[in-house]
Amino acid sequence: MTRGGTAALRVGSLMLVMALAACSGDGGKPPLESFTAEEIYKRGEYELEVGNPRRPDLPLYYFSEVERLYPYSEWAKRALIMEAYTQHRAKDYEAARGSAQRFIDTYPGDEDAAYAKYLLALSYYDQIDEVGRDQGLTFQALQALRDVIEQYPESDYARSAMLKFDLAFDHLAAKEMEIGRYYLKQRHYTAAINRFRVVVEEFQTTTHTPEALMRLTEAYLGLGLTDEAQTAAAILGHNFQSSPFYGDAYVLLQNRGLSPKAKGDSWLASIYRQVIKGEWL
Repeated sequence: MTRGGTAALRVGSLMLVMALAACSGDGGKPPLESFTAEEIYKRGEYELEVGNPRRPDLPLYYFSEVERLYPYSEWAKRALIMEAYTQHRAKDYEAARGSAQRFIDTYPGDEDAAYAKYLLALSYYDQIDEVGRDQGLTFQALQALRDVIEQYPESDYARSAMLKFDLAFDHLAAKEMEIGRYYLKQRHYTAAINRFRVVVEEFQTTTHTPEALMRLTEAYLGLGLTDEAQTAAAILGHNFQSSPFYGDAYVLLQNRGLSPKAKGDSWLASIYRQVIKGEWL
């Protein structure tokens, strides 16, 4: 396209925006029946890009009107994915999930389905820090991120989903550790052990495994179960000898005249045997 053609296109777009703005009625939302789907969509884009970021209802109005007035058009399809994006940007995560899922259901084979699936996953992921000890949304984020990775493995969204999956997985382990530390501090050793065991068995690939093994050493010593304490420290030493948590576990045992060593037939002893065979971690 020539410079003159590009300039004319920009002028035309600006005139369109001005025309729509001039028609504004109820709260800056003009009646749109006399405009084409493309014109309404571009007004929505304009409001999204240069409008008031505190008024997501304005671009959403235009995008939704494209769907209402031209439900079977290509512009309606574009408007729906933009609705999901706008809602997510406004942190209206539930609405974003609804729009993204509607796009997936309506256009499952479309090239933007991968992005819709990614937005759906993000709508869960971005709420993780808001949910306190309720990890339901974290599990849903993991499942949605896994869907992106498995269904669109070659997409850029899959690569981003992999990173976020690891972070969400680590978040779950961190919550188990937080609760376990609380129980350990209260000397509720059995309850603490149950939490640390979850980390060792289900979240062993996260960064929290070394500390979980050290805390298991501490908790089992608190119960007087020295075989389990020594075995936990032995696993820690075998896999994370350079970790400062191994040094802490070693000192705990040394103060009792003990050393890291696999003993007994507990669940930890079973894991230790798997470690030696290279079947774990």
